[in-house]
Amino acid sequence: MAICSAHTTTSLQSPCTTVSNTGFRQKQVIFFTSNRRSGRRHGGARTFQVSCSIQKPVVIGLAADSGCGKSTFMRRLTSVFGGAAEPPKGGNPDSNTLISDTTTVICLDDYHSLDRTGRKEKGVTALDPRANNFDLMYEQVKAIKEGQTIEKPIYNHVTGLLDPPEVIAPPKIFVIEGLHPMFDERVRDLLDFSIYLDISDEVKFAWKIQRDMAERGHSLESIQASIEARKPDFDAFIDPQKQYADAVIEVLPTQLIPDDNEGKVLRVKLIMKEGVKHFNPVYLFDEGSSISWVPCGRKLTCSYPGIKFAYGPDTYYGHEVSVVEMDGQFDRLDELIYVESHLSNLSTKFYGEVTQQMLKHADFPGSNNGTGLFQTIVGLKIRDLYEQIIAERAGAPAEAAKV
Repeated sequence: MAICSAHTTTSLQSPCTTVSNTGFRQKQVIFFTSNRRSGRRHGGARTFQVSCSIQKPVVIGLAADSGCGKSTFMRRLTSVFGGAAEPPKGGNPDSNTLISDTTTVICLDDYHSLDRTGRKEKGVTALDPRANNFDLMYEQVKAIKEGQTIEKPIYNHVTGLLDPPEVIAPPKIFVIEGLHPMFDERVRDLLDFSIYLDISDEVKFAWKIQRDMAERGHSLESIQASIEARKPDFDAFIDPQKQYADAVIEVLPTQLIPDDNEGKVLRVKLIMKEGVKHFNPVYLFDEGSSISWVPCGRKLTCSYPGIKFAYGPDTYYGHEVSVVEMDGQFDRLDELIYVESHLSNLSTKFYGEVTQQMLKHADFPGSNNGTGLFQTIVGLKIRDLYEQIIAERAGAPAEAAKV
């Protein structure tokens, strides 16, 4: 969408062409900068030159290691905005891109500079910056943010090869997800909001065992070897990015079961940086206090080992943060409304919207614990952030016109 102002000057730097008052060739929102609509007549029609400033997409970054829930988070996020996210129609069937009515999600694996064979030959993993083209990533994210269409490469996860590029038009909300959205300072500075999914080593190992042994027939030894092979690069290049995130969802082993190593019951923290523009951290009961709350009882059904919430201020990589924590899992999602009623700053449109979103996606992984709850809450906060940014931008031309 373009935010436009009509002028009678003869020379304007503008992406828009001169248009006639008999009808516009494309949908545009026009703000006249004065009440005087003077113009030149051509063939009986009055014309105006229109100066357009392209409405910039809001850019969101999501960082996490492979297999840590990025896809589920994206499905929750796009659902908050409405419309299912689907691959580009008529394009490469192996495209990693997802497009909904308002949101385009791209996978940063598409900026691998080396294919699978090339990485093997050079002895580097996909986590290594040397296997990725950060210059192209920066140029294309910047172009999208400026309202330009790009031709983005495709990394084919099936073949391990780099496929021909696909055309990506600027959406309302542009999400870059993958291993390195906050690694390059230039790309990081383009983000309007950033999230890091931080899965502890213990939980990551438990998840990988459940998936790879049960679903793929891998041995315990091969799983351990795979994790250990990636760990040095993960620690060096991926994990440090969480210090830059505006919100971190940290997944840890439960403290409700002594010496638990199954990873089925989880303790999840939502770590929210203070002072982020357009973002007010969620709080439990009383903002700024330190709270411990066990809600199990008549209003919330809790089987063993129960549920425990906590909230309070903290510091994280030198930043002041607010932290909401949930340990345990829900038995009945419809009872989540009781918990929701005690949380504030949720950025919901109506009472019970968090519960509605959770029930809507009850089959998604993590819907019975803090991962699903906090992913849903962050999705609602991003919607609110988007609406604030758009309202602020829309107000800028009006204020300029008053000067």
